[in-house]
Amino acid sequence: MDVDHQSAQIPVAGVILDADIEVPDAAKGLVLFAHGSGSGRHSPRNRYVAGQLNEAGLATVLADLLTLEEEQVDLGTAELRFDIGLLATRVAGLTDWLTENERTADLGIGIFGASTGAAAALVAAAARPDIVQAVVSRGGRPDLAGEFLRLVNQPVLLIVGGEDPVVIELNRQAQRELPGETRLDIIPGATHLFEEAGALEEVARLAREWFLEHLRPVRVHAPG
Repeated sequence: MDVDHQSAQIPVAGVILDADIEVPDAAKGLVLFAHGSGSGRHSPRNRYVAGQLNEAGLATVLADLLTLEEEQVDLGTAELRFDIGLLATRVAGLTDWLTENERTADLGIGIFGASTGAAAALVAAAARPDIVQAVVSRGGRPDLAGEFLRLVNQPVLLIVGGEDPVVIELNRQAQRELPGETRLDIIPGATHLFEEAGALEEVARLAREWFLEHLRPVRVHAPG
């Protein structure tokens, strides 16, 4: 399968964010990755999952949610990675840009959030109910989305490692708050980063099936 690659600098909320966009031929949908906890578009785990989604015919966007200057600040303070409002504003802004980009405008958009990025994905889904069609959380902190959880009506898949008991409980609590279709999948033997043999492959399989089931093409109206 041919995949068209583009490196882009995307203006969002007063900053410029670097992004890698992969669009397979006849793409069936698009998945935007929301990184968290000091991670960015070069995250090996997210890049692996993105590659598996590309092979299934899904376009992917891996974008840094922080600028280089902000990343340097965050390395010292770790404060920005927990600024869910800031991260969610940027995720929502990226979805707006993707709906206006000619290569991606007709693709249904899902968000794959990891760690604190999962909370940002859910807040963005609440803020963009007509754009975001589905959300997947990997080892996420959906609880950090707070009151916005009750506003997320899109289908949400929560994936947690079986050896990550605190995060399992936080996801169970968040699941009770989510009003739409939700599912919690616990991968036996996996820890928080899914570094065990076969764990990340299972994450990719679950995410692929969820997005293929729930993403639908967008009807783009011609100008005039």
